[in-house]
Amino acid sequence: MFVLKSVVLCALLCGAGAQSCPSQCSCSGTAVDCHGQSLRSVPRNIPRNVERLDLNANNLTKITKADFAGLKNLRVLQLMENKISSIERGAFQDLQELERLRLNRNNLQVLPELLFLGTTKLFRLDLSENQIQGIPRKAFRGSTEIKNLQLDYNQISCIEDGAFRALRDLEVLTLNNNNISRLSVASFNHMPKLRTFRLHSNNLLCDCNVAWLSDWLRQRPRLGLYTQCMAPPSLRGHNIAEVQKKEFMCTGPQSHSSCSVLQCPELCTCSNNVVDCRGKGLTEIPTNLPETITEIRLEQNSIKIIPAGAFAPYKRLRRIDLSNNQITELASDSFQGLRSLNSLVLYGNKITELPKGLFDGLFSLQLLLLNANKINCLRVDSFQDLQNLNLLSLYDNKLQTIAKGTFSSLRAIQTLHLAQNPFMCDCHLKWLADYLQDNPIETSGARCTSPRRLANKRIGQIKSKKFRCSAKEQYFIPGIHHINKCVEDYRSKLGGDCFADLACPEKCRCEGTTVDCSGQKLTKIPDHIPQYTAELRLNNNEFTVLEATGIFKKLPQLRKINLSNNKITDIEEGTFEGASGVNELILTSNRLEGVHYSMLKGLGGLRTLMLRSNRISCVNNGSFTGLSSVRLLSLYDNLITSMSPGAFDTLHSLSTLNLLANPFNCNCHLAWLGEWLRKKRIVTGNPRCQSPYFLKEIPIQDVAVQDFACEEGNDENSCSPLARCPAECSCLDTVVRCSNKGLKVLPKGIPRDVTELYLDGNEFTQVPLELSNYKHLTLIILSYNRLRCIPAKAFDGLKSLRLLSLHGNDIAVIPDGAFKDLSSLSHLALGANPLYCDCHMQWLSDWVKSGYKEPGIARCTGPGDMTDKLLLTTPSKKFTCTGPVDVSILAKCNPCLSNPCKNDGTCSNHPVDFYRCTCPYGFKGQDCEEPIHACISNPCQNGGTCHLKDGEENTHWCVCPEGFEGDECEINIDDCEDNDCENNSTCVDGINNYTCLCSPEYTAANNNEVEKGELCEDKLDFCASELNLCQHDSKCILTAKGFMCECTPGYTGEHCEVDFDDCEDNKCKNGAQCIDAVNGYTCVCPEGYSGLFCEFSPPMVLPRTSPCDHYDCANGAQCVVKDTDPVCQCLPGYEGVHCERLVSVNFINRESFLQIPSNLITEQANISLQIATDEDNGVLLYKGDNEHIAVELYRGRLRVSYDSGSYPPSAIYSVETINDGSFHVVELVAKDQSLSLSIDGGSPKSINTANSPSPVPSPAPLYLGGLPQQSGLASLRQGSGRNGSSFHGCIRNLYINDQLQDLTQFLLQEGVVPGCQPCQRSMCAHGQCHATGQSSFSCECEAGWTGPLCDQQVNNPCDGNKCIHGSCMAINSYSYSCRCLPGFAGVLCDEEEQLSPCQYIACKYGRCRVSGLGKAYCECNSGYTGQSCDREMACRGERVRDHYQTQQGYAACQSTEKVSRLECRGSCGDGTSCCAPLRSKRRKYTFQCTDGSSFVQEVEKVVKCGCTKCPS
Repeated sequence: MFVLKSVVLCALLCGAGAQSCPSQCSCSGTAVDCHGQSLRSVPRNIPRNVERLDLNANNLTKITKADFAGLKNLRVLQLMENKISSIERGAFQDLQELERLRLNRNNLQVLPELLFLGTTKLFRLDLSENQIQGIPRKAFRGSTEIKNLQLDYNQISCIEDGAFRALRDLEVLTLNNNNISRLSVASFNHMPKLRTFRLHSNNLLCDCNVAWLSDWLRQRPRLGLYTQCMAPPSLRGHNIAEVQKKEFMCTGPQSHSSCSVLQCPELCTCSNNVVDCRGKGLTEIPTNLPETITEIRLEQNSIKIIPAGAFAPYKRLRRIDLSNNQITELASDSFQGLRSLNSLVLYGNKITELPKGLFDGLFSLQLLLLNANKINCLRVDSFQDLQNLNLLSLYDNKLQTIAKGTFSSLRAIQTLHLAQNPFMCDCHLKWLADYLQDNPIETSGARCTSPRRLANKRIGQIKSKKFRCSAKEQYFIPGIHHINKCVEDYRSKLGGDCFADLACPEKCRCEGTTVDCSGQKLTKIPDHIPQYTAELRLNNNEFTVLEATGIFKKLPQLRKINLSNNKITDIEEGTFEGASGVNELILTSNRLEGVHYSMLKGLGGLRTLMLRSNRISCVNNGSFTGLSSVRLLSLYDNLITSMSPGAFDTLHSLSTLNLLANPFNCNCHLAWLGEWLRKKRIVTGNPRCQSPYFLKEIPIQDVAVQDFACEEGNDENSCSPLARCPAECSCLDTVVRCSNKGLKVLPKGIPRDVTELYLDGNEFTQVPLELSNYKHLTLIILSYNRLRCIPAKAFDGLKSLRLLSLHGNDIAVIPDGAFKDLSSLSHLALGANPLYCDCHMQWLSDWVKSGYKEPGIARCTGPGDMTDKLLLTTPSKKFTCTGPVDVSILAKCNPCLSNPCKNDGTCSNHPVDFYRCTCPYGFKGQDCEEPIHACISNPCQNGGTCHLKDGEENTHWCVCPEGFEGDECEINIDDCEDNDCENNSTCVDGINNYTCLCSPEYTAANNNEVEKGELCEDKLDFCASELNLCQHDSKCILTAKGFMCECTPGYTGEHCEVDFDDCEDNKCKNGAQCIDAVNGYTCVCPEGYSGLFCEFSPPMVLPRTSPCDHYDCANGAQCVVKDTDPVCQCLPGYEGVHCERLVSVNFINRESFLQIPSNLITEQANISLQIATDEDNGVLLYKGDNEHIAVELYRGRLRVSYDSGSYPPSAIYSVETINDGSFHVVELVAKDQSLSLSIDGGSPKSINTANSPSPVPSPAPLYLGGLPQQSGLASLRQGSGRNGSSFHGCIRNLYINDQLQDLTQFLLQEGVVPGCQPCQRSMCAHGQCHATGQSSFSCECEAGWTGPLCDQQVNNPCDGNKCIHGSCMAINSYSYSCRCLPGFAGVLCDEEEQLSPCQYIACKYGRCRVSGLGKAYCECNSGYTGQSCDREMACRGERVRDHYQTQQGYAACQSTEKVSRLECRGSCGDGTSCCAPLRSKRRKYTFQCTDGSSFVQEVEKVVKCGCTKCPS
C-alpha cells in the first residue's frame, strides 16, 4: 500500500509540470522521438519545451508555418529521409535557438529566399541529396552563424551572385555532384574560415569567366580537390587548378558569368516578370515566387483562402488576377505593402465580406473588380486609400445597403457598377441617389429591390424625397419573407460596419428578426446565425448535448430561444455565455435529469424559464443561481420527488412557479416547501403530494408540518447524492456495476461523471446509443450480451475510453468509423464473436494493428478461407469481398432484411426489441402469426363495422349504418311506418329514407324534404321555366290534361322541335343551290350569275392592257398600279424606284458576315450605319492586317479597339448601351491619326492612332457583322471576357464616306438575309417563327425537330425503351425516364410497389381514412359531402329516425316509438340566410319516463327545410 501511494505521489509531483507527448512519439526529458512512424504531417501537440525533435524517416511532404510555431527552445531538428517537396516561407521563424537542421534526402526542388531568416543561431545545415536546382541570392539571409553547409548531390545549375556573401564564418561547404557550369567570383570571396570545399563532379565550362577559379584553388591547395573541367572538349578532364590562365578562352560574343534562379511554380509559366498559373487546378497561392514579379495570373483555379501576407514579398506587383476561383476568406493583410498595384481582379468568387483594412495602402490601385461575389455589406472605410481608383465593380452581389461616405475617398472614380444587388431603398440610401445624380458614373443600371413602390426603378433616377423609412412598408430580401421598420433600420443603419449578417442559415427560415430552424433534424446549433436575430427557434430537432460554442456571444439582439421537443440530456457549462439579453428560454419536452447553475450561466437577464416535461428528479439550492430576474419558472410534468431547502431563494423576482404533475414525496425532506408556499405570494397552482398514501392529492401548502414525516420505509430523498444510482445497479464513487440484471435498455439515473460501467451478462441486442452522453467513461464492459449490431455513432465523443469489452456476443460486422473517437483506447476485447471478415472489416484489421489494441484473440468465422483467421495477424489484403453476403449476416444490423413479419406485416428496426412487426388487420403476435377470428369473416351485413368485444377475442359486435338494425345489421328499418306523403301518393321504403310516388299532376316544390325530395304536396306547373318542354320560342299553354305548344313560323312537331324544310318549293334558277333557313331559304348562284333567285346572266368582259406590262421591278419586287402609274412594291430590305438597291440585312446565325473590299476604305474614312440587336456581344466591324481595328458589341456597349502591335491595344467604350432591340446610329471616323466613335449623334469618344507602323492603308478587307474563322483576332482576343462571335441582329443604311452602299455588291453569306423583319420567308425550317424584337426572333419547332432554326432532327430516345410496366418519357434527345403504372416502381417500373389503399382515392375537401377491413374512404371536412368530399353541402333536410326525448321534472322521458323526421343541415351560400325549417306538422306521441310515469304530448315535426332569414 505504501509503495502504491509512493508511485501515485511521484506521478503527481514529477508530472506536475509535464506536457502531453504526441501519441505516435516517445518523449524523454526535452527530447521527442517521432522517428519512423509513417507520419504524413507534423504532430500538433509537441511539448513547447522540446529541445531535440527527431522526425526522420517519415512520410512528410510539406512543412507549413504552423508546424513548429512556438517551439522557441528547439536546438536540434531532424527531418532527413522524408518526402518533403515544399517548405513555406516562415516555417522556421520561431526557432530562435535552432543550432542544427537536417533536411537531406528529401524532394526539395526550390530553396525559398529568406527561409532561415529567424534562425540566427543555426551553425549546421544539411540540404544534400535533394533536387534543388538553384541557390537564390537571399537563400541564407539572416543565418550568419552557419559553419557547415552541405549542398552536394542536388541538381544545382545556378548560384546567384552573393548567395554565400553573409556566411563569413563558413568552414565546410559541399557543392559536389551537381550541374554547376559557371561560378561567379563574388560567390566565394567572403569566406576566410573555409577549410573544406568540394566542387568536383559538376559540369564546369572552363572559359574566360572561370579563370579566377584556377588562381583561387591554387592559393588554397587543400580546397576543391579533383575539381575538373567538363568543357570545352580540349580541357575536359583537366584539374582546374592545373589549367593555365591563357587556356581559359571565350569564343564569340562574351556572355556574363552571373545567373538567375527563377523560382517558377510547377504547372505555371514565367516570363518577363509575369507568372501565369491560369486554370491549373491550384487550391492555394503559390509561395517562393521571384520577388521581382510584376504580374501574377491565378484565375480559373480552386483557391478558397487568401492567407495573411500572401503577396507581401512581391513589392513590384502591378496586377493580380484571382477571378473565377472559390475564394470565401481573405486575410485583412492579404495585399499589404503593394504600393505599386494598379489592377486587382477578384470577380467570380464566393466572397461574403471584405475584411477591415483589406485595401489599405493600395494608393496606386486604378481597377478593382469585385463583381459576381456574395458580398452582403461594405464597411464605410473599405476604400479609404483608393484615391486613384478609376473603375470599381460591385455588380451582382448581395448588397442591400451602402453606408454614406463609402465612396467619398474615390476622387478619381470614372466608372462604378452596382447593378444586380438587392438594394433596400429606404431613407439610409438617399445619399446614394444624390451621389449618382451629381456623379453620373454608375453605368450598369443599379435598381431598387424594395420597398414595393420603388421596385425595379433606377436608383440614380429616383427623387430624394422618395427614399424614406416607413413602418407601413415591407422590404423584400432574398431568403427572408419580409421585415418591418425596426429591422430595416437596424440593418441599414449598421450597414457601414458590416455588423448585420443578412444570410439566413442553411435549412432555416428567416422572417423579420425571427430565425426558424425548427424541425430540421439538427444536432448542433448552426454556426452562422444573423446578428440581428431576436428570436431563435430550434425546437423539434435532435439535439442531445448543447455544446459551449460561443454562438450566443455573437447575437446581441437575441431575446428568445426555443429548444423544446428535442432530446437534450446535458448542457455544457458556458453554452449560454453572452446571452445576457435573452429573456425567455424554452426547454420543454427534453430529457434533462437535473438542473445545475453552470448549465444556465450567462442568462442574467432571463425572465421566463420553461423546463416542463423533462426528467428532472431533484432541484438543489444552487440550481438557479444567477437567475435573479426570472419571473416565471415552469417545472410542470417532471419526476421531482424532493427539493433542497432554499431551492428558489436565488430567484428574487419570481412571481409564477408551476410545480404541478410531479410525484412529490411529502416526507420530512419536503417540509420546508409547505411553509415556503404558505409565506410566499407566488402563483403556483397548488402542487400536490403523491406519497405517502394518506397525503395523496393533498396540496403541499395545506399539509401540517407534523405530517411531513420520515417514517420507516419513507426516508427517500431524490436530492441526496446517494440516490444517484439506478435501482438495478450498485455504485461506488464513479464506478457503476449493472452486471447480470437481465437489462435490455440502459437503466435511468446513471451518474453523469461515471468512469467505469459494467453491463456484462445482460440482454442488450445492440450498443445503447446513450453511452455517448457519458463523456468521462474510461471502461465499458458489454461482454456476454446478445449484441448483434454496433451503431456507427455508438461510441462518439468517448475520447477518454481506454478499455472496451464486447467479448462473447453475436457481432459479425462493425461499421467503418465506429471507433473513430476512441483516441485513448488501449484494449479492445472482441473474442468469441462470429466476425465476418470481408472487405468491410479491412479497416478494423488496420486499426487494431496500428496500436495492437486487440490482443490477438478475435477470430474470423468467414467468408471462405478467412475462417478461424486471427483479426490481428491476418494481412489486410486478405480482407476482400468476393460475392454476395448472406442475408443472415446483413440482418444482424438490419433484421428486417430477413422478413420476420408474417401475413404482410410491416417490419421496423427497434433499439430494444431488435425489430417490431406492425400487423395488418386480422393478425397479431410478435411476428403477426396469430389470426384474429371474430371479425375476419366480416359478419356484419349491409356495410356494418365489426368490433371485438373487450377482452374476448372470439366475440364481436356490429356498428350498423343508418337505416339498418339487428345484431348483424340484417334488418332494413321500414321508414314508411311514419311517412308524410300527401294527395294519395304511395310510400316506397328505401335505406334510411322513403320515396313518395306521386300522381301525374303532383310533385314537391323543391328537394329539401327527403333524399329524393318528393312529398307530392304541390301541383306541377308544366309551363314553368324549369319544366317547359316547348322549343324554339314557342308558346306553352296549360290544358286540363297537361299542356300544349303553339309553334313559331318555320317549326312543327309536338314540342315545336322540327325545322320545316322551306326548300321543298323553292324558286332558284340557273342551277342555283337552295339552302334552307328558318321560315325561308337562300339561293347560292353559279359563277357569274346574280339576283335574289340567280335570274341574271354574267356580263361581257373586254380585254385591256396594264401599265405594269412593260415595267421592270428588280429583286423579286411586284409591280402594282397606283393612280394609273406603275409602282414597284419592294421586298423587305430593298429600296429604290425599281427596288434595285439592298440597304438592310438581318444576321440570323453566329457564323455569318459580309466582306467589303479594301478599295472602299481610305485612310481618312467615315463609316455610318444603323444597328438593332438585343444581344450582349458580337463583332460589328473588323479590319486587320499590320494593324487591327475592331468594333464589337461587348456587354451591351460598343467597344472600339485599335492595335498597332503594342500590348495591350487601345480601346474606347460607348457610354450608352445599345442592345435594347431599337435602332441606333453608329458613326466611326478615322481622321488625323485618331479614331472616333459616336452613338445616336452624341459626343464622340476617340483613340489616338499616331503609333501606327504603316501609314499606307491596309489591303485587308473590311468585315461587317463577323469575320472568317481563319482571320486573326488580335484586337478581339486581348483582355478577359472578349470573344469573336458574330453579330446577331439587323444592320441598315451603311454609308462609307457619305455614300449609301448597295449590299447586293457584297457576297451574302449563309445566315445573312435581306430586310429587318424578324419573321420573313421560312426563317424556321420546321417550325413557327415568333418575333421577339425589331430584328430578333425565336423558333417554335415541330415535333421531331430542334435547334435555333428548327433544322436539326431530334433523336427519339424512347425508341427501343425498356420500361416494363410504364410509359417512356423523353428527357432530351439522348435519354428518357419511365413513368410507372400504379402499383409499380423502380427505374424501369419493374418492381411491384406496396401501395396504401388511400393512393387510389382523392379527397378534395377532407382526408383519406382506412377502415378496419383495409378499405379507403373519405372523411369530409365540415360543410362538404360526396364520395370524394368534392361537393359543398347545401341546405337540406336529412332524415332521422329516433326517439323524441324530453325532461319532466327530475325524470328523463322519451317517446315510446321511433319517429321519422327531418333535421335541417347544410349552409346557405349567400351568407345572409340560415338553413332552417320551412314547414312543420304537429303530431301527438306517447312518452315513457324513468320514474314510471307516462303522458301524451304534441310534438312539432319538421317536414321541409330551406334557406330563410336568420333569427336575430
